[in-house]
Amino acid sequence: MSKQDLTRQEEFKRATAGALRAIAQTDEVQVAFQPGPAGLSGKRARLPLPSRSLPPAEMARLRGAADALALKLRHHNEATHAARMPSRKEAREVYDALEDVRVQHIGAEHMSGVRHNLGVRLNDECEAEGFDRMTRKDQLPLPAALSLLLRERVTGEAPPPAAARILDMWRGALDEKAEAAMAELTTATEDQDAFARAARKLLTALDLAEAELDSEANQDDEGEEGGDDQSQEDQASPGEAQAQEQEAMSGAEPETAEGEASDDMAEDSEEEGAAAEGDEKPGGPQQRREIPQVDDGSRYRAFTTNFDEVIEADELCDADELTRLRQQLDQQLQHLQGVVSKLANRLQRRLMAQQQRSWEFDLEEGLLDVARLARVVSNPMQSLSYKREKEANFRDTVVTLLIDNSGSMRGRPITVAAMCADILARTLERCSVKVEILGFTTRAWKGGQSRERWVQEGKPRNPGRLNDLRHVIYKAADQPMRRARKNIGLMLREGLLKENIDGEALQWAYKRLLARSENRRILMVISDGAPVDDSTLSVNPGNYLERHLREMIRDIEGRGVVELIAIGIGHDVTRYYRRAVTIVDAEELGGTMMAKLAELFDEDAAEAWHRAAAERAPAVV
Repeated sequence: MSKQDLTRQEEFKRATAGALRAIAQTDEVQVAFQPGPAGLSGKRARLPLPSRSLPPAEMARLRGAADALALKLRHHNEATHAARMPSRKEAREVYDALEDVRVQHIGAEHMSGVRHNLGVRLNDECEAEGFDRMTRKDQLPLPAALSLLLRERVTGEAPPPAAARILDMWRGALDEKAEAAMAELTTATEDQDAFARAARKLLTALDLAEAELDSEANQDDEGEEGGDDQSQEDQASPGEAQAQEQEAMSGAEPETAEGEASDDMAEDSEEEGAAAEGDEKPGGPQQRREIPQVDDGSRYRAFTTNFDEVIEADELCDADELTRLRQQLDQQLQHLQGVVSKLANRLQRRLMAQQQRSWEFDLEEGLLDVARLARVVSNPMQSLSYKREKEANFRDTVVTLLIDNSGSMRGRPITVAAMCADILARTLERCSVKVEILGFTTRAWKGGQSRERWVQEGKPRNPGRLNDLRHVIYKAADQPMRRARKNIGLMLREGLLKENIDGEALQWAYKRLLARSENRRILMVISDGAPVDDSTLSVNPGNYLERHLREMIRDIEGRGVVELIAIGIGHDVTRYYRRAVTIVDAEELGGTMMAKLAELFDEDAAEAWHRAAAERAPAVV
């Protein structure tokens, strides 16, 4: 790359940072250009790292991202926003998305250049998430649908071309109360507090803020609108705001850790806490009181498996998009390549050392030691002139990486997981260790076709799992990494990430490992939360999915055929898995994966594990 290109890149970065500070009307903003999505934490703004060639489309996207952050700094008050922040994950995402529309509308109304940049960025995001390929209304995430509808109403502009068709399916989908709340939002864009109150009314109308229904009733009795609601939310908002700030600079959207903490404090038992965690994931407006929960202790089952799928990664999108996603991952790898590669090289040296054959010398019989040839010629009767090759203790091994592809992994966590999976697969392949990379999610947010069939059959009680599973094979164990290389990039496609039903995913990966012929089988699970599917948890006991996950873990660990280990990203998985570790930052994932695999490949540790497994009686589910 020429020096002129480097200078042009630096000039663009300086100009963009200066424009951001000017629009934000503050010189205190620190602007950093780093790989990953844009984010804001306090007075620190993070923007994607521009390429050296700087094509016009990329410049427009970066300017749009910078303008969005600048307008949020200028027109957004975090205290006002946090005062009415709902506790459920889905509700928070909608609440944040609506506020983004408000601040961007204010800025775009007075600055045509900003309006253009924001429009280019929005259309690019819609194309990247595959909105133009969606054919059903429930495929569009609720936060995106409501923010696009609100943007259309407050600006009077047509939606981005990529989202026009799917947004048409949402028109008329809101009931009378929700429409009234949307109308109130359009008239309150200049007043953040009034806008937040209208947003809460919308969430209540969509059954996304059930906890606030009781508080609103209390407000009516006391004659004070917003008092109880604000006091309840103030209890949860400081921790949530702090977690959001920490995650914003890591490039990830605010995820479930803070929601889990507040929900766990609000519940009286572990089972109720598991139910509360189910409220955190995106899944559309579901009425929790649709059918009373009955803890009848019934075995886990699926209402129907007709709509489940196990699919190869390259079947989920066309070749051009797969290439683009792989290039995006390669750009991210440049940032993390150095650190993780060093750890991978250490692991490789350790494994290669275990696989190298050694020789025993000075033996009475065996192969003639050529180093002793002169001695043998001079005295053929000389003893201890032979050698024999030792057998290697390294056993034939296969490793399966099972990666959570839920919506809460969106942003930096799934990007780091994809990078680490890529590097780890290449490392182990060089050491003749087979690697399989799998992902698990669902096909829809709100139950999909499984729920539709349940509704058609009269909504029987305790129906079991009510969503369509999607299990993705990114790389099969026998597939060379060079052929699966592009598939890993699919994890960066946001439209893929939905709900997570861990128990059945674990069972699926386990059965695939049992079919392998290797002497040693290792299953590593990477997840960031408890199993959650709003559609299932709304009509079954609150601990339904978590209980099945525990049963599957107990069964796998009890049988001792597969070595199971888990890594939790911002979520304590040690309460589920016997061998587990929890990391706070997704950036720690690479080192943790390498360290845990190094421990597993330590022969002494492996033998100790097998002895412990043999002492445990096999469990039966």
